Amino acid sequence: MNISQQRGAISAQPRGTDRSLARRAELIAIGRKLFADTSYDALSMDDIARHAHVAKGLIYYYFKSKRGYYLAIVEDSVADLATSAAGGLELPSVERVHRTIDRYLRYAEHSQAAYRTIVSGGVGFDTQVHAIRDGVREVIVATIAEGAYARRDIPPLVRMGLLGWVCSVEGATLDWIARPQLTRETLRDLLVKMLGGTLRAIEELEPAYAAPAPARRDDT
Repeated sequence: MNISQQRGAISAQPRGTDRSLARRAELIAIGRKLFADTSYDALSMDDIARHAHVAKGLIYYYFKSKRGYYLAIVEDSVADLATSAAGGLELPSVERVHRTIDRYLRYAEHSQAAYRTIVSGGVGFDTQVHAIRDGVREVIVATIAEGAYARRDIPPLVRMGLLGWVCSVEGATLDWIARPQLTRETLRDLLVKMLGGTLRAIEELEPAYAAPAPARRDDT
């Protein structure tokens, strides 16, 4: 199930006036901040209602349960991140990769609560939550693959190499927004260089997937 399908399946909620849709969006924005700073298990529906300054029944009305509320928050955040990072298909491949990383970092920088919710908030081993999060990783992997190799259908070794890099990006980005000792541009350039190393390692093990020329010259 892709992110769009997940979004439709999870976000089944009462539809109505623009005001009711705005209220739902407001509740999601509040939830992003709450779950970014507090674990899922530590927040009760009473806590959420108190922070949102609404009756608990309103949250049940829109989201059915605390889990439904949390899933809506995660998928909304994931959709924003995926949309922000993807794109730039009109650009040359190396520029597209560079832009993807830059837009990813910009999203994390300006939507820190949402980013933390995607990467580090959680409901233990909830498979549906993990599937939503894995969806955005696959979007990033596919975007990088298209930029590096001009294709999205890649063999397991190539996918694993790119996925490992994406996971390292998540860890570095979480640390950066907590302790912003580097500029965004510096971190972006570091991550681009790290990607170059990953692409060269992939090429060694899978020669059919050659790293783009700039990566081989260490000037990604």
